[in-house]
Amino acid sequence: MSNPRSVLAVRNLSKSIHSGTHRVDILRGIDFEIPAGQFAAIEGPSGSGKSTLLGLMAGLDTPTAGDVAIDGQSIVGLAEDEMALLRGRKIGFVFQSYQLVPTLNAVENVTLPLDLTGSWNSHAEKRAVELLEQFGLGDRLDHYPVQLSGGEQQRVAVARAFAAKPPIVLADEPTGNLDSRNGALVLEMLRSLNRAEGATLILVTHDAALASQADRRIVLKDGLVVADKAGRAVSTASGK
Repeated sequence: MSNPRSVLAVRNLSKSIHSGTHRVDILRGIDFEIPAGQFAAIEGPSGSGKSTLLGLMAGLDTPTAGDVAIDGQSIVGLAEDEMALLRGRKIGFVFQSYQLVPTLNAVENVTLPLDLTGSWNSHAEKRAVELLEQFGLGDRLDHYPVQLSGGEQQRVAVARAFAAKPPIVLADEPTGNLDSRNGALVLEMLRSLNRAEGATLILVTHDAALASQADRRIVLKDGLVVADKAGRAVSTASGK
């Protein structure tokens, strides 16, 4: 039986593709559960299967076998409109390439998920402004993406991911396009919101140093979990 506090469960998850007469096994029987509020890093080199795993956890792809459950609900087999509704209510995204809408300003980009799910209300803009000000972008509220630096765009993207207060935030190489200073700043913002708002943060990265900042490191290699261990945040807090 699943831990009742698990917000995301991956059970015996496999993904294979066929290339001509050959079958390529990308993921092979992945199992883990993420409790509510945890900051987990899924770490692995290119080709380890981590991006495929992220897509399956987000319901953007279908596994060959196994299951993914969000808040105890299996998402495998959901109709696309059902999955889209669940994503809108349950999952925030932070992309490596920002994925901001060029014709919307910073505030409008942050409130976009609320607009798309029909949950926009009078508090949405206030929430967006508060997040952007918290991230040092109070003087960039009406700026468009082209007017923002890469670090500023990613901060807007982080604010957008947390705008609807989703229980899960998935971050796909969120510092990959940033210099070390801006990368550290964005990571600290993610960590701060994870702590302050209790959102479960799942970060996908190839960077072991970045993964070590998480509470937990799930390490993939050749489509298998080869390690599942505490990160530096847990080790430091426990005095180890």
